Amino acid sequence: MNIHEYQAKELYRAYGVPTPKGVAAFSVDEAVKAAEQLPGPVWVVKSQIHAGGRGQGKFKETAAGDKGGVRLAKSVAEVKQFATEMLGNTLVTLQTGPEGKKVQRLYVEDGSQIARELYLSALIDRETSRVAFIASTEGGMDIEKVAHDTPEKIHTFSIDPAAGYFPMYGRKIAFALGLTGDQVNQCVALIGNLYRMVVDKDMSLLEINPLVVTKDGNLICLDGKMDFDGNALFRHKDIVAYRDLTEEDPAEVEASKYDLSYVKLDGQIGCLVNGAGLAMATMDIIKLYGMEPANFLDVGGSASKEKVAAAFKIILNDPNVKGILVNIFGGIMRCDIIAEGVVAAARELGVKVPLVVRLEGTNVELGKKIMAESGLKITGADNLADAAKKITDEVKKAA
Repeated sequence: MNIHEYQAKELYRAYGVPTPKGVAAFSVDEAVKAAEQLPGPVWVVKSQIHAGGRGQGKFKETAAGDKGGVRLAKSVAEVKQFATEMLGNTLVTLQTGPEGKKVQRLYVEDGSQIARELYLSALIDRETSRVAFIASTEGGMDIEKVAHDTPEKIHTFSIDPAAGYFPMYGRKIAFALGLTGDQVNQCVALIGNLYRMVVDKDMSLLEINPLVVTKDGNLICLDGKMDFDGNALFRHKDIVAYRDLTEEDPAEVEASKYDLSYVKLDGQIGCLVNGAGLAMATMDIIKLYGMEPANFLDVGGSASKEKVAAAFKIILNDPNVKGILVNIFGGIMRCDIIAEGVVAAARELGVKVPLVVRLEGTNVELGKKIMAESGLKITGADNLADAAKKITDEVKKAA
């Protein structure tokens, strides 16, 4: 789960992480009031969307101009102007795709005098099962490009969870960033607080780009991108309260209500599968037969009829879907339950696209019987290759 920058900075303050003063705004009037209560004399007006590259992004609406989604205002009047241009308009960045994201909230922040821009992030390194900090002197830039062109400027430090954080980690990172004097002590405290926050809140990613050194020699986190482990959210009601459903795909939001693992893709063939590995194999074989999957959807190993029906509805509600492949290996999940769910959803919504079902495992014959007696046009398949060939052939024929 992702959160907005202004929400990330609330967490910074709770953990003693230095960051500029700022106020969230949901209207032009609130943006003006925010600027009036901040010291100034300059303010930064930031579009709040779940995507990076906001500063280099462009608004679709011409009224907003090509100034990007992060702007420096030198007067309250400019804050009002920028807020008017941003709110309600669609910001397109490299991470949003061409459709962009509608800006519905802003963050008005006190300006900072920047001497240096650095890069710092923390993530779960799955190879070492440790929290790893990544640091670079090339802050404010595309870190992927830095890693590709000048990998020697990227430094990684892993913290042993059994031992926990020690000041030596902060000093190593400080030296890698070229910090000196009191900045080293600041970095030691900063890394310690960030590590505590990452562990406490079950974060999978924390990115600060840029981490800046101000002209008076202080370290300040100017940005904050946070991603939280969805499997651990039951422990963090305060983080769940930050969730902004308008920033998520409606189908994925609906899937989350039924505890379905669903990711929308750009293809034409909808997939309903039980098990992540089988789902990946199903997507791969669809591509092998010359077409693209429209989604990743894993109903899990113990889904109910209602859960399967909900999954099927989500697939059918995607206008890009030109055919559906159901691929079930029944172990804990019984094939008759899958069949009942598919039939119920297909009857309710009406299936106007080719539907191929491959069932194998527990109660497979009963499942096939339920579908055969449903009166619906369902094509059976003997194995995964047979299923993939049939669905791709039918979709191509229908086109």
